Amino acid sequence: MEWKSALKDYQLYLKIERGLSKNSIDNYVLDVKKLITFLEEHTISTSPISINSETIQQFIYHVAKQVNARSQSRLISGLRSFFNYLVFEDYRSNNPLELIESPKIGRKLPDTLSEEEIDRIIKAIDLSKPEGERNRAMLETLYGCGLRVSELVNLKISDLFFDEGFIKVTGKGDKQRFVPIIDITQKYINIYRSEIRNHLNIQAGFEDTLFLNRRGKQLTRAMIFTIIKQLAEKINLKKNISPHTFRHSFATHLLQNDADLRSIQLMLGHESITTTEIYVHLDKSHLIKVVEKYHPRK
Repeated sequence: MEWKSALKDYQLYLKIERGLSKNSIDNYVLDVKKLITFLEEHTISTSPISINSETIQQFIYHVAKQVNARSQSRLISGLRSFFNYLVFEDYRSNNPLELIESPKIGRKLPDTLSEEEIDRIIKAIDLSKPEGERNRAMLETLYGCGLRVSELVNLKISDLFFDEGFIKVTGKGDKQRFVPIIDITQKYINIYRSEIRNHLNIQAGFEDTLFLNRRGKQLTRAMIFTIIKQLAEKINLKKNISPHTFRHSFATHLLQNDADLRSIQLMLGHESITTTEIYVHLDKSHLIKVVEKYHPRK
């Protein structure tokens, strides 16, 4: 088996068997491509079936000089998944990464914004420009519904169920969930739709896409990052923020106001409660509140 065919089969497996999104598949494939590039640059002739732990270890040592521990750990995890697939399909009898340990890294806590900082960012939006109303509606939706940036740019008008108080969100692996949407967020989306979006020359294929650029097409993820970075600079915010920061802030503020983790998990679309539990680490006072409220000896 050659690397090219193994990689192609692996991509199909990730898409069909595991139902991963294109972004996730691209990341997994990139990990394997890095290994292939290393083998070619060092003229190491070996196949996916015959490559051994020593060669993998040599590659890891090479990578360790270029990336931090977190990136190195993610790369090892990606390669381990690829070789697990080969074992699963009976191409190999063992995984060459079984004895290779990932570097020890601390759990990275996400950056968050205070309510006051979110207000300042949104107030910094220039509403005299047409895109201002759109940007306000987008940031209110990011924060008000805890969306991923990909979920925001893919949001459809047909996903809005304002009468019921929900929006339908398509998350990772095309999994759908319903997320509550508060009145203030609905208000700004309606203003954008009636005052700005209705006057755009909407391109074919984007009639149902909620947030559009000036040319009537879907916004890119990169554009959302740029909008947020520029607003942060405008108010002289020293934090390194991204669209995901609004999602983290949504979850953290709900937790601080005594929302339960299970509800937050459902709204964020986390498969595992363990992922949601990271927000507990952001605010230890929540743990004190739980004990004081629920412990029988209080």
